[in-house]
Parts: sequence; C-alpha cells; structure tokens
Amino acid sequence: MPDHRTDLALVPRPDSVVTLPGRFVLDRHTGLRAGPGAEDAADLLRELLAPATGLPLAPRPDGRLTLRLDPAADDGDEGYRLTVTTDGVLLGAARPEGLLRGVQTLRQLLPPEALGEPARRRTDWPLPCVRITDRPRFAWRGAMLDVARHFQTVSYVRRFVDLLALHKLNVLHLHLTDDQGWRLPVAAYPRLTAVGGRREESAGNGTPHEGAYDRDELTALVTHAARRGVTIVPEIEMPGHARAALAAYPHLGNRPGTPLAPWTRWGVCENVLGVHDEVLDFCRTVLDEVGEIFPGPYVHLGGDECPSVEWQRSAAARARAATEGLPGPAALHRWFMRAVSTHLLSLGRRPLGWTETGTDLPTPFTVMAWLDPEHGRAAALRGHDVIMTPFRSTYLDHPQSADPAEPCGQDGVVTLRDVYENDPTPAHWEPEAVRRVLGTQAQLWTEYAPTPDRLEYQAFPRLCALADTAWSGHRDWHDFRRRLDRHQTRLDAHGVRGRSPHPERNASCEPRSDVRPLPSPSH
Repeated sequence: MPDHRTDLALVPRPDSVVTLPGRFVLDRHTGLRAGPGAEDAADLLRELLAPATGLPLAPRPDGRLTLRLDPAADDGDEGYRLTVTTDGVLLGAARPEGLLRGVQTLRQLLPPEALGEPARRRTDWPLPCVRITDRPRFAWRGAMLDVARHFQTVSYVRRFVDLLALHKLNVLHLHLTDDQGWRLPVAAYPRLTAVGGRREESAGNGTPHEGAYDRDELTALVTHAARRGVTIVPEIEMPGHARAALAAYPHLGNRPGTPLAPWTRWGVCENVLGVHDEVLDFCRTVLDEVGEIFPGPYVHLGGDECPSVEWQRSAAARARAATEGLPGPAALHRWFMRAVSTHLLSLGRRPLGWTETGTDLPTPFTVMAWLDPEHGRAAALRGHDVIMTPFRSTYLDHPQSADPAEPCGQDGVVTLRDVYENDPTPAHWEPEAVRRVLGTQAQLWTEYAPTPDRLEYQAFPRLCALADTAWSGHRDWHDFRRRLDRHQTRLDAHGVRGRSPHPERNASCEPRSDVRPLPSPSH
C-alpha cells in the first residue's frame, strides 16, 4: 500500500506510515484505557486536548482509546507504534518517553483546531485511520532560549516548551546568565538577581530592562517540561560572559575596587571572572543550587568567547598561571573549565560547553560545536560527545531572508532551507566521529528578539525544519515544504506568530531598525 505521509502532513515526518480506510471519532463518550506505566501519558493527553475539545476522555477499562507500555518491544527509548482503526486507537511504546511522542502525533492527526485554547463547539473529533511506527534519528533534539539578554516570563517559557514538545524536540537549553543579565536565583548571592538582573538600557535605546525567576517558578517549569518529555538544561556562563555577576560582586573579577554595571551592549565583553579561590567557591555554590533546581543529567557551563585581556594584566592571574604550571594566562581558560567541571562531576552531572576549536575543552565535556562544523569532528575524534550547533544553519537570531522588510538580526541570513539541510553527521566524517554525535539543536539568542512575538517570528517555521531533520532519517526538501504548508494550519491554531514560509505573505513584518547588526559569529 502506498505511503501517504505527505497527505497527513506530520512534522516531524514519521519513520513509517500506512494509511487505512475510514476514521475513528473521539467524542464525549470515548473512554481512555491506560495500562501500567502509561498513566502519565494519558493524563497529558487529557490535559492537552481538554481546552479546545472539552473531551473528558474518562478512564475506562473498556476504553477504545488505549495507551500501553510494552517494555519488551523493540521501540528504543522514544519510539512508538500508533494504530488507528474504525474500532479504536492503540498507542504503544517500550518506554514512557515513546508514549509522550505518540501523544503529540495523535494531536497532529486531529483537526488543527484541537491544538488551540478556545473551546470549540464541535462534539466529534475525527482521526484518520493509520498505522505508524516511529523512532528518532538523534537522541538530542533541542532548542536554546536566551533569557539573559531579554528576559521572558516563566509563563512564556512554558508555552515555548509546549511548542518544542509538539514537534518532538526533547531539550530546552535555557541560557540563564550573561553579561547583560543574571536570571537565576542563588540564595547565598542575592545580589546576582537584585543587581545583575537589571540593566539601564539595551544597545542605546534608553529603556531599562530587568527580570529574574524565583526558585518555585523554575521548579514548576522543570515539572511542566518533564511531563511533556522535555529536559531543561540550564546554562551558567563562565568564566566569560560574566559581567552581570561582576556587577553584583565586583571582587569576583580581576579589577578589585572597580565598579561595574550589567553590560548595555551586545557582543563580547572583556570583563571575565577572576581565577582566585573565592571565585571557584562562588562557582561551586552556584552549581550546587543549579543541581538542586534542575535534576537533568547535563549542566551547560558556557566556556565561550572568553578574552584573556584581564588575566594578562592581572598579577594575581599571572601568579595563578605560574603556580599551576601553565605557559601563560591564556591557558587559565582550560584550567578553569576543568576545575568547575570536576565539581559538577562530583554532583553526578555532566558538563556541557561551547567549543570554538574542538580542542579547547577538557575531555569530560560534551561539546556544542557552533563556530565551524569541523570543530565538532575534531572534538569527536578527541573523545568528546558532540551536539552540532553550527551558526550558519542553527542560529535563528539571523534574518530569514535578505528582504529589507525582514526584522533586524545578526549579520547574515539563515533561511528555512539552510536549517533543513543542516546535517549533524556529514558524509565525509569518520564512523568513530559520527558515533559521538548525540544530535543537534537550534539557538535563539535574543539581542534582537525582546518579545514573545519576535521570538516566535524568529523561531517558526525554521524550528519545524530542525525538528524534522533531527527526528527523521529521511531528507526530502520538497516533501517537507508540502507538509509544512499543511502544518501551518496547526501553528495558526496554536497561535504561533511565526513567519510565513511564503515570502509574499510577510508584508506585515517589522522593518529593520537602524541598529547596525554585529558581525557574525558571536554569542
């Protein structure tokens, strides 16, 4: 029987789809039967469908909508099997994560209005009869959200998590600290958010900007994400991109007695953490708190764009380099990252960092290769696990076209097709390098995305393209575009304020401002 994946327009594309005759209708009488271990997925399905459909999907032992966990099945960690016939629906998986992915496929099979929040008047919700077997290509399928440069409320971050889950993305990398703002509460250092969470303006606009999360908000966010199968990876930048922390506690820097304020510019700031023992104690205390709030296996330690200018000028830093037997202050970067990663490992967590050469981080690190894809190859061959994040195809802070009406962003265009054609494991890579690639993720730096509207314009539909290629081993640009056209109705129902993939429909996007974009690449 022919494969009709395009007709169903599922994003990401499932591994195998066979369409069957007929349909099954969900209505107020439809019961939901959840086997042992499938209860959480059943609760999520009810929660997600209730706002628009009003369907109770009441628990019933004879329910015709069945979710079943089968640990012996050959589905992998996130694979699932979904069968819809005129008699009922069966969603099965070997692990709970697979059931959560199947729930999102069920949502996409329903009429698009089922994805909205306003209640609809219709009482029947048809599902096409279909048989799907599915599993992801990569284990790491993520998106980074920078809330340090422009703060976003926790309610919006929850919505962003929901959009990731809809597209079977399973990691939210939350960039919580930078030169321009510190958003993470740390009980031992209250000035981090009180002082470091507010700056006087942004790139000369004259408007103060501030915001920070409290611990309860972040704990609830972690729970919200976990229920949807999304792991939150916090990022605490060190030793560079740390000016907001230095504004709060100047003695942690390299110029004692020199007052600083959170940076009001974009780009790379030369103010970095010092290398004396009190700084390492500070980092350990912060990481202890991070470990209590975020239970996931990974913590991102930044490590990127760390100028050594202050270390070169600092007698204390030069003395530290000599004491540690290092060739000079520039080598303190690697020494620092090893020291903080050692503490993180003692907490049972895995360190993540940005790599700018593929050889600049100690081997305990899992690395994100952002500057050049070949840096990922070099890191993999050195024994690092790698997540591919090349800026030319995953940085969504770049404009989506060269149209003068496009909102401003970093210099250089990253089109929808650029994102789709990103291959985390290039064909010329050695098998041993390919085996080290965990996956890929998109980056939403927010210098030019201060609001949720702008964030979603930058993210969609490009995030759909990344989700499709990260999940599916099949690549067909024209097939993706056909599916995306149909998928757009789902995004519309969800209220996503994205860019239309059709240039002629983007007349309403805001014009570029007079702010000159920074040369790329830059975090």
